[in-house]
Amino acid sequence: MKQHYRSNKAFWENLDEIIREKKIFIDRPKGTRHQRFPDFIYPYDYGYIKNTISTDGEELDVWIGTGGKQKVTGILNITDMDKRDTEMKILYDCTPEEIDAIYNINNQLMMSAVLLMRES
Repeated sequence: MKQHYRSNKAFWENLDEIIREKKIFIDRPKGTRHQRFPDFIYPYDYGYIKNTISTDGEELDVWIGTGGKQKVTGILNITDMDKRDTEMKILYDCTPEEIDAIYNINNQLMMSAVLLMRES
């Protein structure tokens, strides 16, 4: 089966605009422990975009990196078998190394993820 990928510049620009308008709130700063899994320490800032709604009924989740570009760099589509839901997690300003680490974090335990990268 041939795989297809179609990019849409407006998709990424729209995500950038949502973040500019709604703002990111970091509720789990780098170095803090996960509330349900105390052995997990957040390696990067993690939060949500205020006043938005994701497919899980909560606000859009976002991982914040240190890339210095101040734009969305990719998204993860997550399936969480513990919660029995799916959702999108935005990767904002992430370096390639941060993206790899975050991808691996979201492919552990009961979660699986696919990564979609923004074209430069």
